[in-house]
Amino acid sequence: MRGPSGRIARFGRRVHPGRNPLARAGDRVEAFLLLLAIAGAVLALPFAAAFGSETYAAQNARAAQERATHHPATAVTLAAASGQPFSTDGAGAPAAQTTVRAAWFDARGARHTGDVLADPATPAGARVPIWLDPRGELTGEPLTASTSAADGVFAAILLWSAITGALAALYATARFILIRCHAAAWDRAWSQARHDSRF
Repeated sequence: MRGPSGRIARFGRRVHPGRNPLARAGDRVEAFLLLLAIAGAVLALPFAAAFGSETYAAQNARAAQERATHHPATAVTLAAASGQPFSTDGAGAPAAQTTVRAAWFDARGARHTGDVLADPATPAGARVPIWLDPRGELTGEPLTASTSAADGVFAAILLWSAITGALAALYATARFILIRCHAAAWDRAWSQARHDSRF
């Protein structure tokens, strides 16, 4: 039988050989291992979901802390940024940002200087948005709620994929060994049959 129904039927026989007289002991061992792999993948779902939830909670707490401590500010470029405003690949897409020396004032009025990100060809004296920490030093933009949620989902998927991948690798290794054992048994039986046919 061909098509999806045929593949489903073959998969069903592999998982549950039943009382098939043609099923070998190795086939039943393989079916047992396959069931264990499937059960392991299913049981890993709640653990992956819990891990993703913990990751989301941790990232959400980090985002809240960053929103409370990081604040936006404006820096003024001290030199012109190098580069071209558009990429040279012919698509006309904006080029990646580059670093340029700039100065800014913190909440206490103290002046700071450093390298900030700006668009290519930004002229000197241009105003560039930045984020500062409580000391007035450059820092990154606070995490958003959507980023925290995406991190949680990604962590859950990554953990579940790692577990199922390990289970699949173990099953494939065991199946390879069983196939080799079956082939060796066939070779021994064939050699014995040829030997018996001579007498």
